[in-house]
Parts: sequence; C-alpha cells; structure tokens
Amino acid sequence: QVQLVESGGGLVQAGGSLRLSCAASGRTFGNYAMGWFRQAPGKEREFVATISWSGGSTYYLDSVKGRFTISRDNAKNTVYLQMNSLKPEDTAVYYCAARTRLYGSTWSNDYDYWGQGTQVTVSS
Repeated sequence: QVQLVESGGGLVQAGGSLRLSCAASGRTFGNYAMGWFRQAPGKEREFVATISWSGGSTYYLDSVKGRFTISRDNAKNTVYLQMNSLKPEDTAVYYCAARTRLYGSTWSNDYDYWGQGTQVTVSS
C-alpha cells in the first residue's frame, strides 16, 4: 500500500505562485511514476502533469506548459508541482497519484493510489 498526502494549496492572486508537495509512504516510491490531476467544481477530473520514476520524463497538459513544473525527490519520497503565473481557471482541488509503472499516463484510471487532494484557489 502507498499513502499519499498533498500539501501546499491555498488562496493566491492571479499571476502568483504556489508549490504543491505530495509525500508518499512506502519504500517503492522510486519505482513509481507520479501524476498530478485536478478537479474544478462541476467538472471532470483532469490530467495536469506526470513524471517518470527517475524524473527523466515529464508531460504536461497544454494549458499549463511553461507555467507548471513537476519534479520529484526520490530520497524524500516526495513529488512537487511548482505552479507559476496562476490563472483563475487553475482553481481546483489538486490530487497527487501514483502509478505502479515506471512511466506515467494522462488517464486517471491508470493510477493505483490517490491522495486526498488540496484546494487551490486563484482570485482575479
């Protein structure tokens, strides 16, 4: 079993930045691809970013490319999402997810473990 705990969400003005963290339990974190998803009120859960087991491969939702950066520290069992130039449309609950494969996916059904989510609110 893997437990994921997100932190770092909050309220920020448009143009601001936040850094989300996701701490994972278990000794196999370094073998898992990780992903970030988000869900806005009344909308489906949406892929945001994913990173491979080593951190050598990343992929992003088009609308966050150049603004968001996913990274990981396997020594700390933690994955991060640095979010810059935030927009009101980025407002959502952000979820961290782990996939028991070396490489990630944009499909939520491909992930095996999920965190409880952290709220990000961007005011205009």
